[in-house]
Amino acid sequence: MRTHRRTLLRALSALAALPAATGRAQPAAWPAKPLRLVVGYPPGGSGDFITRVAADELGRELGTQVLVENRPGAGGTIANELVARAPADGHTVLVAGPFALTAALYRRLGYDGNRDFIPITQLAVGPMIICVNNELPVRSLRELIAHARAHPERLASAASGNGSTPHLASAQFETAAGVKFITVQFKGGAAAATSTIAGDTQVMFATPPTVMNLIKAGRMRALALTTAAASPAIPGIPGAAEAGLPGYDASFSFGLYLPAGSPPAVVRRLHEAAARAMARAGVRERVASQGMDVATSASPEAFAAQLRDGARDLERAVRDSGAKLE
Repeated sequence: MRTHRRTLLRALSALAALPAATGRAQPAAWPAKPLRLVVGYPPGGSGDFITRVAADELGRELGTQVLVENRPGAGGTIANELVARAPADGHTVLVAGPFALTAALYRRLGYDGNRDFIPITQLAVGPMIICVNNELPVRSLRELIAHARAHPERLASAASGNGSTPHLASAQFETAAGVKFITVQFKGGAAAATSTIAGDTQVMFATPPTVMNLIKAGRMRALALTTAAASPAIPGIPGAAEAGLPGYDASFSFGLYLPAGSPPAVVRRLHEAAARAMARAGVRERVASQGMDVATSASPEAFAAQLRDGARDLERAVRDSGAKLE
């Protein structure tokens, strides 16, 4: 009896220890440390702006510090590759545009956008603004098209980088309007805007944060948005269809991504947190102040489907632009 009693006590002790062992085997709570939001664009532009908004609001929602890390260069591919190689623990998050764009532009990449990332949610979308130098004798989009047709390859268009979204918007415009610009590449939107103000270039397709204050100050003239319809975030500037170019529609967007292999529970929680964060009071107004609209996705799966649907249009835009990157 004593032997049986000792055996039974040992067995009960072992069973009592199981919950603790099982608990230690469970995944650690997330987030367990500050999050890194990596963005492939320099401070001051639309990508940096929306990343900082997301960082502020996610930090409040998750109760943790969210740090922004700018890794500009090579059309965002430096940041993309960094996050693709980061630990898949949910603590390194990428803010980027659609991967189909860089895949169409670059022959060799150190990552695969479809294989190496999990789309979480879109954050914001926005139109670009078609601007001209104040001395150019045009005051509407129709007049710009007529002037460009009458002076083929005489107007210089300032682009904020070969293969950038504004560059592609300009190329799409040339195709839709039947005009041809001389495209001059600059290292970023600020340099392109400076050139347009000075008159060294005459036309610019720009993301709103780059030029809205310049337009308000009267330093350059806005003719239309690059989207077919007007945007409530940019009052007073018509959409392309109303301004005289139906069928033309170009926009930019940014979304959140995690490295492939991230835990499904983290994917869901990050999506839910981002949706709540971007819906907070005042966030829409803050984003609209920079000419963008909050546009979160219903689910990670919905965002992935949206990216697949838009890939063909982006590939066509790259072909039309003639952009070639090594």
